Amino acid sequence: MAVPLREAAETVFVDRFTDGVLDPEAPMLGPVRDGGHIVANTAPGCWGPMITPHIRGGHEVTVPVAVEGAEVGDAVAIRIRDITVTSLATASGNDRWMEGRFVDDPYCAARCPQCGTMSPPTRLEGIGQESVRCAHCGADATPFTFTNGYTIVFDAARRVGVTVHGEAAERIAWEAHRYAALPANSTQNPILRFAPHDLVGVVARLRPFLGQLGTVPAVRMPDSHNAGDFGSALIGKRHEFALTPEQLELRTDGHMDCDAVRAGAIVIAPVKVPGAGIYLGDMHALQGDGEIAGHTCDVSGTVTLQVQVIKGLKLEGPIILPVLEDLPYLARPFTAEELERARALARQWGLEDIERSAPISVIGTGPDLNSATDNGLERAARLLGMSVPEVKNRATITGAIEIARHPGVVQVTFLAPVDRLAKLGLAPFIEEQYGITA
Repeated sequence: MAVPLREAAETVFVDRFTDGVLDPEAPMLGPVRDGGHIVANTAPGCWGPMITPHIRGGHEVTVPVAVEGAEVGDAVAIRIRDITVTSLATASGNDRWMEGRFVDDPYCAARCPQCGTMSPPTRLEGIGQESVRCAHCGADATPFTFTNGYTIVFDAARRVGVTVHGEAAERIAWEAHRYAALPANSTQNPILRFAPHDLVGVVARLRPFLGQLGTVPAVRMPDSHNAGDFGSALIGKRHEFALTPEQLELRTDGHMDCDAVRAGAIVIAPVKVPGAGIYLGDMHALQGDGEIAGHTCDVSGTVTLQVQVIKGLKLEGPIILPVLEDLPYLARPFTAEELERARALARQWGLEDIERSAPISVIGTGPDLNSATDNGLERAARLLGMSVPEVKNRATITGAIEIARHPGVVQVTFLAPVDRLAKLGLAPFIEEQYGITA
């Protein structure tokens, strides 16, 4: 849709959420000026929305913000200035789909098992895994329950968490909204009401990041499905969000669940609708690579972003410039000593100079990890004007393939030639992030 002609703001404050659907025809907030800031109070993703059937996308993300001057075929650099966890506790775990309570997909097509209402409104009665009730008929209506779950509390500095026993989990459950620090406009049922406590006394470190950060896709879809793995589950289905394979290509892969999307990183996202539509959510307090349980510690929090349009950089999916310590060992910029050693070695073998390179991380997504890896390699090759075999070689000797989310989101990270990055308009960001000049 056309972005309304309003004066661009230096800072856009966001405290409103979608109903779980990303729609290119829906109004956006803003616009924020090119170079301006977005400040948001985000709600937990995953479990809370998953047990709230009227939220039709599996997550509760912020209403998108238009960016001044962003046109289809551009890209937007998103600097993550700050991420702060505000929740005091959360609950999570491995999930079980409840048969009879959805049509094809429990994330986006929940159905009351008794009255048959699609995406029914619900009310909470008591605590535990049967506490979510259809507001029409009173039936147990949650599409998901835990196979193994836990309640985890955080210290005041949000540095460590500890999983608690049943008595503590139930005490927290009765004050779930407060412990979750749910934003005022959030409509999700807090997952803390389930009071899971299968893990007790487990200690975990916090390192928060955004599971969702990106731009609006050019096709209407559930927010959690804006990626090649979850999105592939929409193909040929019976519910309202069914897509064709061609329509799925209009996604922007904003749902990465990539732990590199944290404070200090730069995410460069494609623009596939006028104004781009920056949205965010699904803040994770912590997560190991792969998110192998299917879910992690989803929390409320505050986020500050700075956005900048990159004209004419047409991307298929996101690029990340991670903070230095998140780069694979082989993909880290060389020190002055290492470069001098390399130049001396090159001269011994008759080379006049060595390649100047800088890190880049290209996101690939697909129905499984093999197809996601292929997707990331192909995207990187097209972006940099290389063959896929060349990217494979570079990722092998100067980088790595890292799993962001199982079953199908990966990072293809490697050292790329600085001159090619400069031609894409990325030189200022490479210099800012890694001190490497074009």
